[in-house]
Amino acid sequence: MAVPVISENMSEEDMDMMVASACDASAFLKAISHEGRLMILCHLVTGEKSVTELEELLSARQAAVSQQLARLRLEGLVTPRREGKAIYYSLADDRPRRVLEVIYDMFCSTGDGASKAAE
Repeated sequence: MAVPVISENMSEEDMDMMVASACDASAFLKAISHEGRLMILCHLVTGEKSVTELEELLSARQAAVSQQLARLRLEGLVTPRREGKAIYYSLADDRPRRVLEVIYDMFCSTGDGASKAAE
């Protein structure tokens, strides 16, 4: 995939669209730039989880998990579903999964096949 090149020939409309896209991308990257939020998204890639499940998976307090989920919800990355007293979260769309795949390849994959065997 090619990265667009900014040139002097760009129309004002194209430049405005590029700036708007950069703002959207920046907000998305800020939302996932916290290790707690990143780990929540990693767990949600495998499917819907309750707040309690996320607390246990992350070994974190409910207040901390809820705070990070609120930010992810505000940015439109996760969606809640209430069932009785429990609240379940899932990915809102495929964007986090796609970015996490790249992050995994860049930072987590050992390149020796060990990580591929675990999949």
